[in-house]
Amino acid sequence: MLTSQEVRHIALLARVAVSDPEVERLRAQLSSILAHFETLNQVATEGVPPTGHAVPLQNVTRPDEPAPSFPRADILANAPLQDEDAFRVRAVLEF
Repeated sequence: MLTSQEVRHIALLARVAVSDPEVERLRAQLSSILAHFETLNQVATEGVPPTGHAVPLQNVTRPDEPAPSFPRADILANAPLQDEDAFRVRAVLEF
């Protein structure tokens, strides 16, 4: 079972402010999570190679084949704002 001091230390490392009631709630929740990990530590894994996925993965991609582009006027037809032959958007970041 984690102590309140350990929970406060974890919160400090995570840069999360916690109140006293939150510390108690998190202490119980984190202790429960650690108990589940302790159960997993009891599983015999000797001789089992580490894996990233339980089943093999294979990318399914199509061949990259050149094709004609759509006409620019058709692409820009639904744009709310245009600037010559391009989309115009509002600035997202201000400097």
